[in-house]
Amino acid sequence: MNQIKLSAIHIYPVKSLSGLDLTQAKLDGFGLVDDRRWMVVDPEGHFLSQRSLPRMALIQVSVDDFGISLSAPEISPLRVSRPNPRDPRVEVEVWRDRCEATPVGQDADAWLSQFLGVECQLVHMADDVRRQVDQRYANPQHHTSFADGFPLLLISEASLDDLNSRLSEPVTMKRFRPNLVVSGCSPYAEDQWSMIKIGSMVLQLVKPCSRCAITTVDPLTGTKGREPLVTLARYRRRGNQVYFGQNLLHDQPGELRVGMPVEIVESRDEQ
Repeated sequence: MNQIKLSAIHIYPVKSLSGLDLTQAKLDGFGLVDDRRWMVVDPEGHFLSQRSLPRMALIQVSVDDFGISLSAPEISPLRVSRPNPRDPRVEVEVWRDRCEATPVGQDADAWLSQFLGVECQLVHMADDVRRQVDQRYANPQHHTSFADGFPLLLISEASLDDLNSRLSEPVTMKRFRPNLVVSGCSPYAEDQWSMIKIGSMVLQLVKPCSRCAITTVDPLTGTKGREPLVTLARYRRRGNQVYFGQNLLHDQPGELRVGMPVEIVESRDEQ
């Protein structure tokens, strides 16, 4: 029997821009440290994403202790410092949630507006902001960053392999923007897990992840097609949603490293 292992860790410092591959990462109250703590919004404060602006996929992001750096084709790179947590804040909207965010500055706004071709603003979530996770699946102490709704997303390599066996042109895991990737299990085994342990971290799998048009954006070209969503809809549709991957919660800070064994603590058929 193969041992299930954590095979990849990814963060996405700016919501809907490119991600970073890590060999180890710490978890804080928001999720993986530096994951989706920055976000691009329109003048009314509504978040922007690859759903309407697939060109966002072409913006590369790096992160350090002082802030982030942005780079993209045919435009000079930009260094962006983290704003002072005491700076004035604005109200922004992520789906149905509204929370406070700190505007970063005119240079970043101008850079993004020029590359994306729309007026927009870069904002940052300070450490004291609390955006609560949907209470149908979480407890009051669970909160998240600018992620769509949950702190963590997990997908198995086997699930992607199964999907690719059904596609005429395979896609990479980047299409699905997971935080955690695991190997050594059967396709969609993660659908049956309700609690796992990786190192000292106990993680709850609370809800399957519904997929949207971002999965149809090629992360290398920033162009939108129809796959893999059309194929997924043929066998992963439940009601009016298409599911791929599992959303997770965690109760305490900790650290994860690629290669750690994954222990299945509790399965849904055991509940």
